[in-house]
Amino acid sequence: MGMLEQIKEPNDIKKIKPDSYDSLAEEIRSFLLEHVSQSGGHLASNLGVVELTMALHLAMDFPKDKLIFDVGHQSYTHKILTGRKEQFDTLRQLDGMSGFPKTHESSCDTFNTGHSSTSISAALGIAKARDIKGTKEKIVAVIGDGALTGGMAFEALNNMANLKSNCVIVLNDNEMSISENVGAMSKYLSDVRVGKAYNEFKVGVEKTLRKIPKVGDNLAKTVKRSKDSIKQLFVPGMFFEDMGITYVGPIDGHDIEGMVETFQDAFLLERPILVHVMTKKGKGYRYAEKYPSHFHGVEPFEIESGKSKAAKKQPSYTGVFAKKMLDYGEKYPNLVAITAAMPDGTGLQKFKEAFPERFFDVGIAEEHAVTFAAGMAAAGMKPVVAIYSSFLQRAYDQILHDVCLQNLPVVFAVDRSGLVGADGETHQGIFDTAYLNSIPNLTVLAPKNKPEMKAMLDFAMEFQAPIAIKYPRGEASLVLAEQTQKIRYGKGEVIEQGREVAILSVGNMMDIALYVTELLKEKGVKPTLVNVRFIKPYDKELLMELRKEHSLIVTLEESVHQGSFGQSVNSFYMEQGIEVKVQNFDLKDQFIEQGKVDELRNRYGLESHQITDEILNRMKDGKKDE
Repeated sequence: MGMLEQIKEPNDIKKIKPDSYDSLAEEIRSFLLEHVSQSGGHLASNLGVVELTMALHLAMDFPKDKLIFDVGHQSYTHKILTGRKEQFDTLRQLDGMSGFPKTHESSCDTFNTGHSSTSISAALGIAKARDIKGTKEKIVAVIGDGALTGGMAFEALNNMANLKSNCVIVLNDNEMSISENVGAMSKYLSDVRVGKAYNEFKVGVEKTLRKIPKVGDNLAKTVKRSKDSIKQLFVPGMFFEDMGITYVGPIDGHDIEGMVETFQDAFLLERPILVHVMTKKGKGYRYAEKYPSHFHGVEPFEIESGKSKAAKKQPSYTGVFAKKMLDYGEKYPNLVAITAAMPDGTGLQKFKEAFPERFFDVGIAEEHAVTFAAGMAAAGMKPVVAIYSSFLQRAYDQILHDVCLQNLPVVFAVDRSGLVGADGETHQGIFDTAYLNSIPNLTVLAPKNKPEMKAMLDFAMEFQAPIAIKYPRGEASLVLAEQTQKIRYGKGEVIEQGREVAILSVGNMMDIALYVTELLKEKGVKPTLVNVRFIKPYDKELLMELRKEHSLIVTLEESVHQGSFGQSVNSFYMEQGIEVKVQNFDLKDQFIEQGKVDELRNRYGLESHQITDEILNRMKDGKKDE
């Protein structure tokens, strides 16, 4: 029987003998490779923390003790060690096991995560609650060196210095986040790594001195003070200790017994402590070790070759954006591109290579990215800020206060808008219309296909005010590719003229809208089909025209209803005192779980046959009322 077969419940790892730890780590890696190659998921980050997670489980007791993972995409080994191995066949599938910690899945998952730089704040809150209640549980936050570039992490560190009881931060340092780390924190950690030998020497001297009878402890303290002064020469800034947090490390993140001993010692201190652990992202799988960014989040792939199993697709919307940015780099000398730690994911890597002096990766700091762009725009540059929809949420105040209040010409390329799929609630881009729709001076567009995406980007480059273009993950649609009309400010596009029913489609819902149109025709209804284009400002003149020949106005969008385009249409007709039926197909007041986009559309009433049936039923009800 393999080591992994003995892990059925939390804390079962403690039944494994120390001389079998390496065998268990190897089995876990094989298990992860087998399952992630089938389901897709976050691979490199999970392969890198196998031994680290094992060491934490050996030093802690679950579910009594509390472990908080920053972001949480590296929690697969934790799930295995807490008895969820059998659920991996459903990883990231509809109604299956999440790729992130979820409190509803297990009492061993302390805190739901999905966005970066939150773990220290959460751990500090849990630690303060523990102290108030007078309980004794161990509390650990695991945060990556990339996540430590996020401003929220610094705020938490600043606050943590006031904690007079134990809380352990494990800094998982693999020298990169999704993409290569940038900024002062990255340089600082590089300097710390260089000082590793000195740290080890210092700890060794202290242990030796403490063994001297009677005078050992006092002598060690005296020498420690002098050595801490010397350490200033070796480790620039002593950043963490200067903030009142005891620093240990860096230590080998693949030495299980060494980490267990360190963690057990750390839990004895009545103050916050940071343990700096060095790991190798993608460890144990050569393709993930060589290409950690590519294997950060992957689709199903062949283990032997590392190649994706997915069929080759048309260019994605992100790819269209990437190519246009290269063109703009040549055309607009004042163009600058800004992203928050995701040059690859947002499509800006090639722009970075072609125009390095005009590319800025600010790290995991979306708020800073936006205000940084505002500053550049105020100084005459044309900033394009490319950030995923669910991450741009974090910069709402900066969009409102620093960009739009001053009406600065910043372009927001809002990637991963709408239903995203397998990463679940924290990554669905369904709130962007709502939070962008509420901001004065901001123009918001959504393209129906690839040619329109290009046209909207062209429009945005010449636009002299804040503008956001929101587009989905995945393949750029070619539907109606030959029929794209010129972009006119605030104007929708009538695709097909009909009567009685008008269908207003937002962005990537056009594929569904066209199918619904055909299904209605089969039922004897010839609807008008409209491509909304401008969510804000919407085409009020067109809405006034539509109500003349149509008794039912239908809106289709992958957005929460509150603050949606559909709600804007409802409000417009109500404010005008116009009696016309409006039917909104969107997402109601809820978070949307993981699953394939088609599955989620089907579950939440955005599938073409469901929409058609609802429209026909509404038309029947309307005729009865007459």
